[in-house]
Amino acid sequence: MNNKKFTAHKEMRLDMFLTEQLNETRNQIDHLITKGFVSVSNKKKAKSGLKLTIGQEVFVELPEIVKEKALDVDFDIEIVYEDNDFMVINKPSGVIVHGAPSVKEATLVDWLKKKNISLSTISGEERHGIVHRIDKGTSGLLCIAKTNEAHVALSKQLEDKTMGRFYVALTDLPLKDDTTINAAIGRNPSNRLKMGLVSSGKSAKTSFVKLALSNNEKYELIAAKLYTGRTHQIRVHLESLQRHILGDVLYGFKGNTDKIKRVYLHAFSLYLKHPITNDEMNFNVPLPDDMDNFYKNNFNEEDDNEKINNEYIVARFNSII
Repeated sequence: MNNKKFTAHKEMRLDMFLTEQLNETRNQIDHLITKGFVSVSNKKKAKSGLKLTIGQEVFVELPEIVKEKALDVDFDIEIVYEDNDFMVINKPSGVIVHGAPSVKEATLVDWLKKKNISLSTISGEERHGIVHRIDKGTSGLLCIAKTNEAHVALSKQLEDKTMGRFYVALTDLPLKDDTTINAAIGRNPSNRLKMGLVSSGKSAKTSFVKLALSNNEKYELIAAKLYTGRTHQIRVHLESLQRHILGDVLYGFKGNTDKIKRVYLHAFSLYLKHPITNDEMNFNVPLPDDMDNFYKNNFNEEDDNEKINNEYIVARFNSII
């Protein structure tokens, strides 16, 4: 454990005090307190709302990575960029980002640990290094923090929107127009596996732009930009338009699942500022083989380089703002 000791210099809540001292987000501080890594005056079971008195001592244990808990990993992942502070990877479809009580298979975090990659620890044992996530079936770019300092900086970028991604998807019907959906999302009351438009849910905003129409005018390649990060956000907002991503049977796709074996959604482009130097950085990765083959078989291949292009996609979104 990496142990730290602080002395309260004024009366204030424990979580607010540690947020100041460690320069980390309130969510990360609450996680450390809930997991028992914080004690006050040598007493465990501290609570986030505990009011400290002047002179009270606060002890924090930053957990280390426990490598032996990793499961057997039978896949590999492309590293798009790496330095001493963070890395960007291209997650393949079918890989879960981090563990949970219901997860019985190797995850991206297990792969990172197997590679002996240095990872931030402030998000807890199951989420070492994980700054943001994408669904198991979704492929594409993810940012991984290698140090706690980088993790804090990248998390703040997510909050202030200086970090973001552009997604591309193949849909079962063309959009009528470029559009922005601003509708709250929460757990679907009639199907706990799904999310839905729920008035009491969390605010959610997504913009969609049309990129290319298939040769038979049945399918469409679209791009999506998230302004918030809700579970299944792109899929839920598309469903509200009576459009579905190919392969997304959970949200209404009714096509041939023998040929389309996963949700054709890909995090194509990632932009951020370097967590230490503050330099602006952009990354993009091509469509994975399954999506690329479908595109080539059903769309005009000559449009490939023009339409599946970061500059073109950014310009399309700028045109609707």
